[in-house]
Amino acid sequence: MASRFLKFSVLLQKYRAPLLIASCGGVFAANMFYHVFPGLSYRQLYQAWHKGEPVVLSEKLESVFQQVLKDFRVSSVKNFSAFASFGFHPVGAGVPWLPAGAQIGIPANFNSTTDDPSGITNRNIFINGKTVDWRTEAGSALKEALVFSTEAQKFAIAREVARLQSGGPVLTAAVAPFCLGGVWVYSVVLKQVFGLHGGPVLMRFSVNILALGIGAVSYFLTSDALSQWIDYSSDKHAAGVSREYARGGVEFYDKILSRNKTLRSLMGQKGEEMYAPSGNLFPAHVLQLKHTPYTSRREGILALIKEEKA
Repeated sequence: MASRFLKFSVLLQKYRAPLLIASCGGVFAANMFYHVFPGLSYRQLYQAWHKGEPVVLSEKLESVFQQVLKDFRVSSVKNFSAFASFGFHPVGAGVPWLPAGAQIGIPANFNSTTDDPSGITNRNIFINGKTVDWRTEAGSALKEALVFSTEAQKFAIAREVARLQSGGPVLTAAVAPFCLGGVWVYSVVLKQVFGLHGGPVLMRFSVNILALGIGAVSYFLTSDALSQWIDYSSDKHAAGVSREYARGGVEFYDKILSRNKTLRSLMGQKGEEMYAPSGNLFPAHVLQLKHTPYTSRREGILALIKEEKA
């Protein structure tokens, strides 16, 4: 047994560079898969369906989408496409400069207006096993939070365009392999510092575990920091298109916060565990947020508006 372990250790030492490169490359490829082939993966996951058939994006929303691309001055419009998705705000995946391009899902509630909320009220939303009654006070508040003005819709779509066009998916996918490579660096440095390269196997194993732990913490912190930077950057670019988009951004986040507060009330204990009283999402765990705080994103756009007025 010891002989096999030693042979395995020698093999790892001999081919550690190729193994490290292959591992990092494999992790990066896995993270990028659904962005390289968004039509085969991401779209299938988020596509809205009705009576066994995929929902077709309405002409109204297709027109809004094309207008956003025009306003955002996207050079290669053909590299972006939209589809009808489920959920309540746009989602997107893909890399515009790759052959498959980028795809953005636009939800049905974007078809709704204050005068015609049919895109919302004709859907059954289940919370805690019960259908939301749109006639109740909570149901009415939720319905109002799901209806966005055209300006808010444009901003929501534009922030996805900005995120994808700036290479957000590539940067996000690179975090894990970067930190995986960091584990090897941490291990080498720690062994060098403590003079353990020729030390007992148990001590070297302990150092490797420590390096793995540091790598995991680095991953969570780096991933979180990068995610927030991408979110704020996307908001800034989307709001920077025009004052109309900036005002739409403020409304968009106001509505999201209002929606989350209503869901917190409707969902009971589970809602209190998921949503903060402010409407933000609680952190996934100690080292990582689920999303960049919506209140901060709204304040960021308000700051941009004030700068323009000054």
